[in-house]
Amino acid sequence: MKVLIAPDSFKGSLTAKEVSESVALAVKKIFPNSDLEKIPFSDGGEGAIDLFKDTIQGKVIQCNAVDPYGKTINKPYFIFEKGKSAWIELSQASGLMQIKENEKNPLLTSTYGTGLQIKHALKSNCENIFLGLGGSATHDLGAGIFVALGGKLLSKSKLSIPLGGGSLNQCNEIDDTNLIQELKNTKIIMACDVTNPLFGDIGAANTYAAQKGAKPKDIKILEKNGLVFAELIKNKYDISIHNVPGGGAAGGCAAGIFGLLGGVIKNGFDLISKHVALEEKIKKSDLVITGEGSFDKQSLFGKVPYKIASIASNHRVPTIIIAGKINLDKKDVNLDGPFEVYSINPDNISLSEAMRKTNEHIIEKLEAVLSNLKNSKKLI
Repeated sequence: MKVLIAPDSFKGSLTAKEVSESVALAVKKIFPNSDLEKIPFSDGGEGAIDLFKDTIQGKVIQCNAVDPYGKTINKPYFIFEKGKSAWIELSQASGLMQIKENEKNPLLTSTYGTGLQIKHALKSNCENIFLGLGGSATHDLGAGIFVALGGKLLSKSKLSIPLGGGSLNQCNEIDDTNLIQELKNTKIIMACDVTNPLFGDIGAANTYAAQKGAKPKDIKILEKNGLVFAELIKNKYDISIHNVPGGGAAGGCAAGIFGLLGGVIKNGFDLISKHVALEEKIKKSDLVITGEGSFDKQSLFGKVPYKIASIASNHRVPTIIIAGKINLDKKDVNLDGPFEVYSINPDNISLSEAMRKTNEHIIEKLEAVLSNLKNSKKLI
């Protein structure tokens, strides 16, 4: 039996790779002769480098960058397609995982470090930059990236403004005359899994800034400062970034790079699926196992497990979806193919204990489910 294991992460508990390992242990226990393929999935944010490293030809490159506050760090990106393309995760240099809880402050954090990684890739002759958006600690509309690539953001006094979303209102002029030459022949493709615009009630500041440390008054500042910067972009390039679908991703980085550098916003899942030939792997499988921390109504709007289950459904491949928490009835999941959804957690367990024991709960639940399937001599 050929089993494809393709989960997302269980946020706060296990990475997608760790979930894959747990699932594999359970499958091998019940079906010891099964042929397993593990694709710990990512929608373009965190985890894509690990996925590519294990599934496509290329190599991991380490380069010097800086964290969201400018501290020197060394971070990876992935080069593939014979050195012509680079996949850079914004979270590697500019992500929440780079700073402590008490350091969160999107008024001050910057994407400058990610810009240094892009610059390194371009200087290494990469022509296509894939930028995975997700997990950012920033809300600077990609201004830090622009500056790292040679751009200048000047005040009325012709001085460079400070980095960070809290200073964008000080910008009076966008100067792109010294952008590095390599950008002229470069495609920047931004991978994201959200459709939020830059501004408004469902925009970047109101939806995501709080989890990056912004207080209510900070959110208003970020929204106001972003509007100032967006108007400057519109006046200089005749491009409106205000309502670009997905423009709110990564603290407005998607919208900013769209306007400043001509970047294109694409669905992260679709991009990665193509690179790893996901649909072909699903078609050749006898069983697909996927999952995420919480399987709810938001999952039906394009999250990894639902998209994987949808592809499997189209090819009538039986699919198991596991989750820590399930807030959907099976009838709410509009899939034609054979599938089942299971919560891994025992009844009456606290959230903290559930998250602490995610690994063992995945193994225990799947062993029970797969054992039943084996005894029934059919897969779902």
